[in-house]
Amino acid sequence: SMSNNYKGPTEDFAMVVPVPVVLQKAQVKTLPADVFDKIDALSAPRLVEYWERDPCQPPMPQKSMAVPGMVLRSAGGGGMADKDFGVKVEARFSVGEYTIVILSAKEATGLDRWLRANQYKIPAGADAALAPYIQEGMKFFVAKVDIEKVKRDAEGTVVLSPLRFDFESPDLRLPVRLGLLNANGKQDLIVYTLHPSSRFEVANYPNVFIPTNIEVLDEVRERFGSFYTALFDKTLTLSDGKAIVTEYSWQAGSCDPCPVPPLQDNDLFTLGGDVLIGGSRLSDKALQPQPRPSGPFFGSGSSWVLTRMHTRYSKDTLSEDLVFKPAEPVVGGRARWDGTSMENPGEVKPDGQNNFQGRYIIRHYWEGPVACDNPQWDIWGGPDGESSTGKKASAATGLGSAKRTPMALEKIVRSKLDSHGLPGLPKPGQGERKQ
Repeated sequence: SMSNNYKGPTEDFAMVVPVPVVLQKAQVKTLPADVFDKIDALSAPRLVEYWERDPCQPPMPQKSMAVPGMVLRSAGGGGMADKDFGVKVEARFSVGEYTIVILSAKEATGLDRWLRANQYKIPAGADAALAPYIQEGMKFFVAKVDIEKVKRDAEGTVVLSPLRFDFESPDLRLPVRLGLLNANGKQDLIVYTLHPSSRFEVANYPNVFIPTNIEVLDEVRERFGSFYTALFDKTLTLSDGKAIVTEYSWQAGSCDPCPVPPLQDNDLFTLGGDVLIGGSRLSDKALQPQPRPSGPFFGSGSSWVLTRMHTRYSKDTLSEDLVFKPAEPVVGGRARWDGTSMENPGEVKPDGQNNFQGRYIIRHYWEGPVACDNPQWDIWGGPDGESSTGKKASAATGLGSAKRTPMALEKIVRSKLDSHGLPGLPKPGQGERKQ
């Protein structure tokens, strides 16, 4: 499944995707526009906020399993015959607002000429990028938009539906070389994988994890998106811009905290589960929201793993298609019920299941009087000692198209992070705190 942030005249939109087989109409669907919004929110970095309790008052007993004191903030056609080009139209159909053809070709120059002759707007140099796929025997999924069928938002801007197509292949590969032709400077690529038991990483580029469980200053609340993109860009720079950054890997049936509800049966069906159950396709009726049964989805829903990988690339940093492979489970960015972190800043550990997320913390340290001989520090809750369990969780979304704002990380990151050259900042009143 893919969603494109296209900028330009709708009639100029053209998408060319190499695929290993000839796709038929039954294998291609448009998806609801909000399907990626939910996955984005579920896997996006979290900013959590805690208030330290009076160290001379005993902690209140826990009455629920909700994380106490956690408040999350948002960051915001020509005249020549096809055979004259060495091109064969293997299939032709329409899905939603898209007109789709599946092509095979004998050589790249002919395919390039066919696309131009048939009014597809493709960039210069496309033949060189197409050639390796033709040599591999790949077919080409080619889509353009029927301007009469497009949907528009409240401001009149065209909103293109996400596209999903399914096929079987021994390799899990994302073709990106053609996309490089359209790259005007750097552009973001966010990849999500869903698997019954495994997270994924790339096999042909360096893999790194976004630093997590990082404490930041209070001012980050209003600039969380800018802070995160600065941290992300710094992480990429340390790998010469060529790494793929894992931002999230968690069991799909749960989350902690949950900016939105975890994935339900109908979400997984929409994203491809209908073709994974016994290898058979289900009808469109199965894609409609259904009452959630008492048991787990797909028989073992809690084991399904949602992984999010992110890179920001240019023609200089990404030159090969991304090849994915299963990877061992990891944990990082978790909190205990008392608000303390389970892992050190930046720490990622192997584990029996996947519980990794980007988690960033604002702590309001106790600055009131200490009227006892044995104060108990680092007991966290909501503002004014409240549990704040009823507040709705949210996350920094839309980072794939976020604007960059210069930010000095060393001035706003309280945690020490040697990998990024961040010395850390002192805790307020640290000299008076009896640790």
